[in-house]
Amino acid sequence: MASIKDVAAEAGVSVATVSRVLNDHPSVSADARARVLAAVGALGYRPNAVARSLRTDQTHTLGLVISDVMNPYFTELARSVEEEARALGYSVIIGNADERPDLQDHHVRNLLDRRIDGLLVSPTDGGSPLMLDAARAGTPMVFVDRWIPGVDVPVVRADGRSAVRDLVAHLHGLGYRRLAIIAGPAATTTGRERVEAFREALGAYGLELPDAYTGQGDFQAESGRRVTEGFLDLPEPPEVVFAADNLMALGALDAVRARGVRVPDDIALAAFDDIPWFVHTDPPVTAIAQPTGELGRAAVRALVARIEGRPGESVTLPARLVVRRSCGEPVPAPPDPHPVSPEPDPAQTPAVQHPAKNRSQT
Repeated sequence: MASIKDVAAEAGVSVATVSRVLNDHPSVSADARARVLAAVGALGYRPNAVARSLRTDQTHTLGLVISDVMNPYFTELARSVEEEARALGYSVIIGNADERPDLQDHHVRNLLDRRIDGLLVSPTDGGSPLMLDAARAGTPMVFVDRWIPGVDVPVVRADGRSAVRDLVAHLHGLGYRRLAIIAGPAATTTGRERVEAFREALGAYGLELPDAYTGQGDFQAESGRRVTEGFLDLPEPPEVVFAADNLMALGALDAVRARGVRVPDDIALAAFDDIPWFVHTDPPVTAIAQPTGELGRAAVRALVARIEGRPGESVTLPARLVVRRSCGEPVPAPPDPHPVSPEPDPAQTPAVQHPAKNRSQT
């Protein structure tokens, strides 16, 4: 296996320069950086951060690498991780991968170099050799929200499949038949799982998910805007757009408003990953909520168990559908301030029918 000295010799620079390049230090010239990176690729060099992370002394510090600090879901997750860690006597160093695998591995490497006691990661993709090596070397590690198949570490996540089925049942009951999805990156487990769950739920009602109604996003608002514009340009646009995360849902809202399209009168919108903002939009957004705070706390507990030599178990918690009004749901009537009789028995009250306007009932 190549060493850092081999890389330095191949690139014609000092070992210190190689170290600065690998740690993204700004003081290295563009030419030297290019030669070092070329040498790293040619020699297949991997920094020995994994080896340096193995030790007997503890720092009472945890590392957390989240996929996108701008996403309110991950912001709330990081907060719950920090609170639980502090309660257990640990500090947390946070790295933001910004949905970039290279930046993710940069943070993982730096955190291992800092001699953290354990690592929490929400992976941006499923192919990080560094995390595979770290897990094989015995670094205490837990995946949270997302995971890498084949890496044998505990996974703390929400099961969104049942909530997606509830959402499709809800939409079908409102009369919708043409449902589209803005999918997350296929390289992520959550991106794949949400599309699969949506397709399976549609199939239970004899509905298909055509390619034209499947738009590829990247968990960023701009992709939600772009995909929704494509849906609106179709000869037969979908009746519902389901965004597989909250930022893509906000991008979808931007797109429909820019076209003068009304939610839910002209097109309905639903989202995965509920956020506080959704109650303040007009109309409030129907969304699938994950137990974000409990996920963060459970992930810390699982990681601390592994640090202390106890088995850290995987945890799967349920997500739930939160019904609001972005899919044409009936507006609840305000309570009567002067009731004159007890509330009627719900079992004897006829159900309110709310068929979707101008939609096929097949």
